[in-house]
Amino acid sequence: MAILEICAGSVESAVAARNGGAKHIELCAALEIGGVTPSVGLIKEARKIEGLILNVIIRPRGGDFLYNEYEIACMEEDIRLSKTLDVDGVVIGALTPDGDVDTATCKRLIAASDGMSVTFHRAFDMCRNPRKALEELITLGCHRVLTSGQAATAQAGIPLLKELVEQAAGRIIIMPGCGVSSANAAVILKATGATEIHASARKSVGSGMLFRHSGVSMGNHDRDEYARKETDENEVRKIVESIS
Repeated sequence: MAILEICAGSVESAVAARNGGAKHIELCAALEIGGVTPSVGLIKEARKIEGLILNVIIRPRGGDFLYNEYEIACMEEDIRLSKTLDVDGVVIGALTPDGDVDTATCKRLIAASDGMSVTFHRAFDMCRNPRKALEELITLGCHRVLTSGQAATAQAGIPLLKELVEQAAGRIIIMPGCGVSSANAAVILKATGATEIHASARKSVGSGMLFRHSGVSMGNHDRDEYARKETDENEVRKIVESIS
């Protein structure tokens, strides 16, 4: 059976992922900007959920993956702190200005992980030479790569994903992600030969607020402040069934 990882942005979502049958989660905050490092409180509460492999994204901000010394130091400390919180793995990524894997920064982050599982996230999809980057990640000692095959969705990226799985030849796990659902998860796995897959499986959840102050936003004027996205337990269950 293939392994499903669910990207969860709250304890509620982590519980839904577990109840739906997922065994792995990637814990993030601010999923609307691709995910950043979650708070200590969120990590601690998620760690209490039994039956989950807990991976934590280490990303200090949204935007690109070119980091300065301050940001790298923050990531190192977040990784060390995550280890004390008994997480199973961390999810990292850094690039050079030319679009290559920033191996120097990644070495520092992997050293800070001190034996935890290390996934290189979708910064991989922004690098200029994915085949070269894959070899560099293998040399660095990363355990897996989360990637859409440098396409808008994992389904669209099937050709490159298949090539990457073949190139990896068991030396590193290629985990397709982006736009994965119960309708296409099995198709992507079969077409690429991958054994792990990543999905958000989210649905919109309305606010319980009775009083609503319209016309005021908390930063994004196009965003509905009275709705949020949470993991859909039923969709997780459907994905698990489809890939079993």
